[in-house]
Amino acid sequence: MPFTIVRNDITKMNTDAIVNAANSSLLGGGGVDGAIHRAAGAELLHECRLLGGCKTGQAKATKGYGLPCKHIIHTVGPVWRGGSHGEEQLLYSCYKNSLETAQKLECSSIAFPLISAGIYGYPKRQAIEVASRAITDFLESCDMEVYLVIFGGDSLLISEQMFGEIQQFIDDNYVEQQPETRQRRLSGGFKLNIFGKTANASAERKSAPVPPMQIPPAAAASMSEPAEDFMDEMVGMNSMAMCESTSLGALLEKQTETFSQSLLRLIDERGFTDVQTYKKANIDRKLFSKIRSDKDYKPKKSTVLAFAIALELSMTETDKLLEKAGFALSPSIKSDVIVKYFIMSGNYDIFTINEALFSFDQTPIG
Repeated sequence: MPFTIVRNDITKMNTDAIVNAANSSLLGGGGVDGAIHRAAGAELLHECRLLGGCKTGQAKATKGYGLPCKHIIHTVGPVWRGGSHGEEQLLYSCYKNSLETAQKLECSSIAFPLISAGIYGYPKRQAIEVASRAITDFLESCDMEVYLVIFGGDSLLISEQMFGEIQQFIDDNYVEQQPETRQRRLSGGFKLNIFGKTANASAERKSAPVPPMQIPPAAAASMSEPAEDFMDEMVGMNSMAMCESTSLGALLEKQTETFSQSLLRLIDERGFTDVQTYKKANIDRKLFSKIRSDKDYKPKKSTVLAFAIALELSMTETDKLLEKAGFALSPSIKSDVIVKYFIMSGNYDIFTINEALFSFDQTPIG
């Protein structure tokens, strides 16, 4: 997906570029800045001395040196002074100028720390909002893999109010899978109650097939008329079953819309363009091209959910689109319950949804 929030050490990110939340001297400091300088080595400090510093909101690039990235893009975030001194505009410029610098360097991927949210005191929730807005604005017209790297156990990216509402929804709707259900699935069988008798389905499947009914001639000749009627009815039912089976086969051959066909129809019905759809779904252009060109494309569940969010489908419509791909939302999967919360709340911002999934230690969609 083009924009992903990950938990990692930014010095370990194997991207074309990483962003350093630097101070104006570019000569190293604490936090992320110090960690990057230590990992890159003394050559980075030597090159930084030649750059002559950097103004707040601007960005300058160096080589990656001892890091797994090709380039380090240094940007200076604003110090929080209450929010009335242009901090938001300056922070937005940090992301914008860093992304534009990466584009000039022909980078296909870049990783950001959460700029200014450490010792510079920018409120974390607001810093997340600015970062998401700047990155998504850039991705509307450019293709690049962008990562926002969160370090350590600091995981709450959404407001405490939203976190509480989602937690309550999970408490009301999440159903843990019962151990005995899992055991039945693992053992390959389940119990059937047949005319008051209990049998094990897996054992039944392994038993020898029942031979066709054999009726001795003498018994057939002595059959009463009702018995003959019963046999005729049995033959008729068998024929009907064969017809139904043939009809089912015909239906399968004339399969209804595939996932790809359903998706493209929904895009047309909503009046969206392809670009609007895959950008809003946080889906890579190349992946969307595969889906469009292959009517039998088999997507991941997270991809289907991302398109459901992008197209602002109702819960019923989402269930139908998932069914086309062979999936369904489960009350035993926490991420499914969280996505359902957003759909039922009418909140179709995929980046907010992914921030919520991240805050609950779930895999993002897209």
